[in-house]
Amino acid sequence: MADIDSASTASGSRKRADARRNEQTLLDAAAEAFVASGVDVPVRDIAARAGVGVGTIYRHFPTRADLVVAVYRHQVEACAEAGPALLATNGTPYAALTRWIDLFVDFLVTKHGLAEALQSDDATFGALHAYFLDRLVPVCARLLDEAAAAGEIRPDVQAYELMRGVGNLCIGASRDPRYDARRVVGLLVAGLRVTAG
Repeated sequence: MADIDSASTASGSRKRADARRNEQTLLDAAAEAFVASGVDVPVRDIAARAGVGVGTIYRHFPTRADLVVAVYRHQVEACAEAGPALLATNGTPYAALTRWIDLFVDFLVTKHGLAEALQSDDATFGALHAYFLDRLVPVCARLLDEAAAAGEIRPDVQAYELMRGVGNLCIGASRDPRYDARRVVGLLVAGLRVTAG
């Protein structure tokens, strides 16, 4: 009997892992579609990108708002998980910080229509800003702390202020081809460096 239970547990775990993978594929496809065409992209286009039927999307995400929220959370999680990984794999904390800020800029700039959707009165979007801050401010703070402890940046930079400044520099970047938000943010981050007296 134990063998049957073990087999069914393994089968259940495999199905759950497959379902998670399928959902990740769907969220990645939706994020790409949002970048290319905005959050009002037809669901059939997202389904085609993901290689699934439209019904599969609606089974996972009954409304467009559910899908937008899930994509947003998925992208926030990817950005949050990148911080520690970058600290572990880059030569210096400052290098990790600059790479993470690049990812953060990508997150902010590539969300065509997402900001407007998140500003809507739909109650589904209510807690997302707090979620964004709760997940990303501590990651940015750790990167800043590590770079300051290494003597690479000035020690008085607050994570929320930096993220807010980067966000402000990214506003409207997708609408003006003459404006390179990444370059301007790069100037801001370079200004954090400690210079030799």
